[in-house]
Amino acid sequence: MTHERPRGLDVLRVFCSGDGRHGNALGVVRDGRPYPDEKSRQALAAELGFSETVFVDDPERGVVDIYTPAARLPFAGHPLVGVAWLLDLEAVNPPAGEVWVRSDGEFTWITARAEWAPPRTLRRYGSAAEVEALEVPPSGEWMYAWAWEDEAAGRIRARAFPGRGDGIDEDEATGAAALLLTEQLGRALNITQGSGSQLLTAPGPDGVIELGGRVRLARH
Repeated sequence: MTHERPRGLDVLRVFCSGDGRHGNALGVVRDGRPYPDEKSRQALAAELGFSETVFVDDPERGVVDIYTPAARLPFAGHPLVGVAWLLDLEAVNPPAGEVWVRSDGEFTWITARAEWAPPRTLRRYGSAAEVEALEVPPSGEWMYAWAWEDEAAGRIRARAFPGRGDGIDEDEATGAAALLLTEQLGRALNITQGSGSQLLTAPGPDGVIELGGRVRLARH
């Protein structure tokens, strides 16, 4: 990007692979006060151009506000995993509701409900190779393409196409879609998405699902 980044902006990569590569870029504005309303936040998110940018309104309680380049979201997976890791939070509070956090040293996990995720079309393909060969589809439908790599082991190959026409043709790692797929399949999943990002999920009691991944600071 050629424009100057605002002060207090951290850029993370969320859902990195085991060697620390890949992951979905995330902008975290540590102090949301210079952007006091939805209009100013939406403008910055559009300017930055990340799939999501999160504004921190209360770092102690984890109150956050999430934006794509074109819309405000009540919930999104990779922003919440990323900001929880960055600020070392025990809970994050997006508009959708309170999200509990834990860390096992390598992975940061959030606890969420699939119904918080925006609607997505989950489209199954016959093989990982078919998913990898897909061209970006026309705009208009948010499509999550997936196939089993190893069904017995719960390993999945996936790609995500937001279809919003906002410059994000493909989403590198999509926590909300992983939650929806986990609910649909009813089992823990190990998902490789995009160029090589890794997302882990684990269903819990009462419709709760854990979503975990590695987070790294992006090199500026």
